[in-house]
Amino acid sequence: MADEAARLTLLSPHRVDAGAVDGLVAALSAACAAGDVAAVLLRLAPADERALVNLVKRVAPATQEHGAALVLACAGYEGDLASVAARGGADGVHLDKPEEEALRELRGRLRDGRILGAGGIETRHGSMAAGEAGIDYLMVGGLYPDGVAPDPDAVRERAAWWAEIFETPCIAVAATEAEIPALARTGAEFVGLESAIWLADPAAAGRARAALTPA
Repeated sequence: MADEAARLTLLSPHRVDAGAVDGLVAALSAACAAGDVAAVLLRLAPADERALVNLVKRVAPATQEHGAALVLACAGYEGDLASVAARGGADGVHLDKPEEEALRELRGRLRDGRILGAGGIETRHGSMAAGEAGIDYLMVGGLYPDGVAPDPDAVRERAAWWAEIFETPCIAVAATEAEIPALARTGAEFVGLESAIWLADPAAAGRARAALTPA
């Protein structure tokens, strides 16, 4: 279990494409400046590798200049996400509902300290298998691609279970601001903020940071 206050992770909307990047970059820069943001999960729409690399290059400075790592996800992408991360200057990759073999393969390929994360795993057995494959964090919760949020009680329970037993860090994701204080009490090292919380109101990252700070 974490002994220190949790830090923030910002989640982008699903399927970010070139048309959304300018607005996203501005909001990310403001939110990272407002809160103690450790990482940003950029959830891209599938495209060819060159297009994805160019998108990452546009987003990375807005996070990294504030000390936040940029981690890439791209559901449905059949190319090499590790290559996109390396060429675009991102800090790592994230897989949702991954096969253990895919995690082990990526773990062996990611170099220079790049991050490997996993999420969307809804069983304890699957979570433990991902941990054994060498992930750097387990993400619990987060909106499904169709916009539906998982049950917040289930997210809290799974985050508390993981944080109590395992050393691998946990990101417990809030879909609304009201969920943040309870997630902070799970012992998770990071609390994730869905884009509905911060994208239109970057100052929400500052409020979230305050909610994570012990009284």
